[in-house]
Amino acid sequence: MKTLSDILYGTPLEDLVGNAHIAIERLTADSRKVRPFSLFFAHRGLTTDGHLYIEEAIQKGANAIICQNLPEKINPSVTWVVVRDTRRAMADVARNFYDDPSAKIKLIGVTGTNGKTTTTTLLYNLFSALGFKCGLISTVRIVINGESQPTTHTTPDILRTNELLAHMVQQGCAYAFMEVSSIGVHQGRIDGLKFTGGIFTNITHDHLDYHGTFEHYLQSKKAFIDALSPEAFALANLDDPNGPVMLQNTKARKAGYSLHGKGEFTGRIREMDLSGMLLEINGKEVWLKLTGQFNAYNVLAVYGAAQLLGTDSQQCLTVLSSLEPVEGRFNVVPGPGRTTAIIDYAHTPDALHNIMEAVRHIMKKGQRLVVLVGCGGNRDKEKRPLMGKIAVTGADVAFFTSDNPRFEDPLAIIEDMKKGLTPEELRKVHTVPDRREAIRLAASLLKSGDVLLVAGKGHEDYQEIRGEKYPFHDKKEVAEALMQYNTQNPA
Repeated sequence: MKTLSDILYGTPLEDLVGNAHIAIERLTADSRKVRPFSLFFAHRGLTTDGHLYIEEAIQKGANAIICQNLPEKINPSVTWVVVRDTRRAMADVARNFYDDPSAKIKLIGVTGTNGKTTTTTLLYNLFSALGFKCGLISTVRIVINGESQPTTHTTPDILRTNELLAHMVQQGCAYAFMEVSSIGVHQGRIDGLKFTGGIFTNITHDHLDYHGTFEHYLQSKKAFIDALSPEAFALANLDDPNGPVMLQNTKARKAGYSLHGKGEFTGRIREMDLSGMLLEINGKEVWLKLTGQFNAYNVLAVYGAAQLLGTDSQQCLTVLSSLEPVEGRFNVVPGPGRTTAIIDYAHTPDALHNIMEAVRHIMKKGQRLVVLVGCGGNRDKEKRPLMGKIAVTGADVAFFTSDNPRFEDPLAIIEDMKKGLTPEELRKVHTVPDRREAIRLAASLLKSGDVLLVAGKGHEDYQEIRGEKYPFHDKKEVAEALMQYNTQNPA
């Protein structure tokens, strides 16, 4: 058991009122999770101020409070710690409380607009297959040595991340692979962590509702790579215009990957169909169960990181050839009458363009591509017309529908997606706000050989509407729709 004085080591303090030698059994910045002997961080976030919940935390058993401002009336039953920056204090205290777990495990972070989940998951699966105990922190799930836990954020807060890493260390994990979001970097969710390596996949239009400008978005991702130590490695996609920029200021060992002959890890797609692709990596060919150029980049990032971590090249390629696609990422659902559906999480303009380009590359003459897509509510509105334009440009038929409308009117979101479309392009578009109905109607239009791409939600098993999460899974809905409608359409 640790005392408050133990875990305050290295934390700059403005003031301390009360006993510093009290026992602390739990750290939290959420008053709802306070239990007896908890240290509560009164953290100022974007929408709430933790100082407003101090009294609630005390009533639930918190015996210490870290805050930036003391209340007018100080409760003498708890110890008060005043700091200039609660966010920094969270990082320092969590590191001490959990015995600096990131220093005891090889932690690899992956940042980028697209490809984070696939890259981290493939790394976890690869190193697990190579015989290592591993941990995974991703958008889809958290896994510690084979045991899964639910996840709520791409990058958890710094208290939760240290707790997870400590659990991984206790379980004997040698490696941990985690997604590093730009918002997570900006909000200090990786502060104080010691990374063995960092990977940059790409950067395109996303999260401008939060960052305001693309430059701020770029710099948030770059801050992660810049902060890597000289003992770490930095691996970047050199085919992305900002790949070389990401490597400019870091002290880490630099390496790059490319499909165009640049960098230490190069690839070339030799063959590709819906079942996978033949990829040449540094002169050696490997058949993969993943397909599409975007997945070629993901595999190159995984292979490059594995080599930088000292794995055997041939053994690595052998395992890569056996790995399955990640849940919600280019998942193929075969339907009756030689129809096919593809489920993918593509929810940014670049991701949608990439997945559509990959499907088009595989399709044969005479086959039609039907695309179903929406945009999330209360999120970046600037990408909506871009998503709409990409969908109608690459599809034979497009269905504009709901994604997670949250607190916005689904029809208003769809109207944003239609902005800038020509009358001819609008004739391709079916407006169906109900996603389930849209999937069924899209499936009913399919004829022999046609492909239906359902984009935007991927692995998600819910739809968020007016503050409620309703059960909804694209793959399940699509499978049912294909069975119901495709048999009506003759080959």
